[in-house]
Amino acid sequence: MGEIIGTIIFGAIIGALARLFMKGSQPLSILWTIILGVVGVVVGNLILGIFKYPTDTPGIDWWRWVVCTICAVVAISIYLAATGRKSK
Repeated sequence: MGEIIGTIIFGAIIGALARLFMKGSQPLSILWTIILGVVGVVVGNLILGIFKYPTDTPGIDWWRWVVCTICAVVAISIYLAATGRKSK
């Protein structure tokens, strides 16, 4: 249960970071930002798992943050393209 809550919190932070790094403003609600951030976290962790990246690293795991943020940017871009919404 704690892992699910941690993933949701991490996803909210990653989703907000992804929107911050994207050009323009995105017409997304907070709920969709969290959902797409969680998608970015899950996909990012799967990608890192494929490359056998260690899960227990000391300190802040910068590579995990970068990969998950990039995945969230891609997830948000796909969502905006699929729904026909455009960045302003």
